[in-house]
Amino acid sequence: MELEEIRSIYKRLEQLVLILMLIALPLFGMIYLYHNSGNLDWGLPALPDFVNGILAGAGTALLLIQYFLFHRKLKETFHFDELLKKVKIYAHATRERFFLLFICSLIATLGLLFFGNPYFIVLFAGTLVFFSLAKPTPDRIGRLLKLRKEERDLILNASRPE
Repeated sequence: MELEEIRSIYKRLEQLVLILMLIALPLFGMIYLYHNSGNLDWGLPALPDFVNGILAGAGTALLLIQYFLFHRKLKETFHFDELLKKVKIYAHATRERFFLLFICSLIATLGLLFFGNPYFIVLFAGTLVFFSLAKPTPDRIGRLLKLRKEERDLILNASRPE
């Protein structure tokens, strides 16, 4: 029973991560190509320069906040012995993390679209690094939650297709 519930949590988490990446990547890719082509004009309004700073600051802050918030929430798992409870806390923290990363990718996309500032390309690249390094895998879950061998094997079995 526990295996099935963990499998369901893992599967939903993996789907969410892939969906958010599938939205973020093509969106930024289109804006990046638009920005580099230089011959397309969408008639976008000119925003004040301070918005550029606000977007850059907000994107950078979100990138840092998601990291620290995630690891702070993971510390809650050390108070529990039950694997299912640990996995639920991990899944909740991971969902929050990826939503923050998604918002950060949208900020980078909007910043590049409206301002053409190369910093937003760097911000998006940093977001992609976190998207790929934070993607849930059985090994990563086992390492972050400091699971015993039996628990790691259970996570590994739950991650495999039925």
